[in-house]
Amino acid sequence: MDLFDFNNNEEKAKPLAERMRANSLDEFIGQKHIVAEGSLLRRAIAIDRLGSCIFWGPPGCGKTTLANIIALRTNGEFIKLNAVNAGVADVKKAVETARDNLKLYNKRTYLLLDECHRFNKTQSDSLLPAIEQGTIIFIGSTTENPYASMTPAIVSRCRVFEFKRLTKEDIIGALHTALKSRHKGLGKQNILADEEAIEHIAETAGGDLRSAYNALELAALTSAPNGDGQVHITLADAEQSIQKKALSYNQDSFYDFLSAFCKSLRGSDANAALYYAMRLLEGGGDPMIVARRLVVHSAEDVGMADPRALQIATSAMYALERIGYPEARIPLAEAIIYVCEAEKSNSVVNAMYAAVADAREVRDDDIPAYLKDNSFGSKEDKAQKYAYKYPHDYGGYVEQQYLPDSLKDKIYYTPSNNGYENEVKNIRKKKGKKY
Repeated sequence: MDLFDFNNNEEKAKPLAERMRANSLDEFIGQKHIVAEGSLLRRAIAIDRLGSCIFWGPPGCGKTTLANIIALRTNGEFIKLNAVNAGVADVKKAVETARDNLKLYNKRTYLLLDECHRFNKTQSDSLLPAIEQGTIIFIGSTTENPYASMTPAIVSRCRVFEFKRLTKEDIIGALHTALKSRHKGLGKQNILADEEAIEHIAETAGGDLRSAYNALELAALTSAPNGDGQVHITLADAEQSIQKKALSYNQDSFYDFLSAFCKSLRGSDANAALYYAMRLLEGGGDPMIVARRLVVHSAEDVGMADPRALQIATSAMYALERIGYPEARIPLAEAIIYVCEAEKSNSVVNAMYAAVADAREVRDDDIPAYLKDNSFGSKEDKAQKYAYKYPHDYGGYVEQQYLPDSLKDKIYYTPSNNGYENEVKNIRKKKGKKY
């Protein structure tokens, strides 16, 4: 056995997802908002002038693949680390290598850091000077929101690119390519995959191409060939390979389910809202879509009638971000039930739209003098500005005009008789407010 055989065996042992990884921007799947012709990132890659950046997005959407493409295109050196097992010593070694490359060979060094949100402050601080001085071009890859999970000093020195989940169409196209490709995919095998099987894998992968490739490969490996030696992948095979029953829906019915979910929230039917939410999720829908709609409706349809609804809905979305699916179904279900059972009022959204209309049409910027910044201006101006009545000097509330003259009698928010808004009315009454 020669060296070529060893290399060939090693290539065969790689999972389909790894073999199908794109090697150029032309092969890259999805993320057109980032890598389309003429985009900033594509231009920067083309002229090898990419600065430090962070790729943020869900699993299997191409973050690592794009970083590898950049590595293939650049004339510089490329160092790859994973924040899970890399320590301060590894970072310092990478920085020293980068300094030598720049000093001795005038070559830039790219540092790809997978799971970069796992870096603690000490590790981040050891890397910061090298990023700041341009010694290293940092490319971080993360599934977590970098603004919340990473050291602000690192994030502020990087351009953040947000990756989106791949569409069903993106994944279907990639699976068909994998079935046809003789060099990297399954093209050398005699495989017939039913279109409904491909669609089911694409639907239930939830935008994760790696998951879809793994499911297709598992179905191909575990399906027995027929008498002609052909492997036939059916819907049942696809369901088993990705461990989800077909609960598929087309784009139109997806929006129907989402609409039904939203209207059930507004209509206080917890049973219906739970069903439609789970129908969306079990059909392969993005859980974050359900969470986002829940947060919006907690303010739009519950609002000030029960302000806790927004807190609970936001907490459920946070739990989804931090814990992930499917565990986050439990806090999500709790929040759905709470929003449904809460008192309802749309006074907040009515107030918002009324204020938006005046902000666009009236646009009165003549702010009362005593509300303006009193740091500047003449003595006369400052005297007017000091006419401001500090509410805490009057027990927490004192009547004075806050809106411009043209809008001084406008009322945007009118509390309803529901839930906490009854308390709001009583509070206003105690303050002696006129409305």
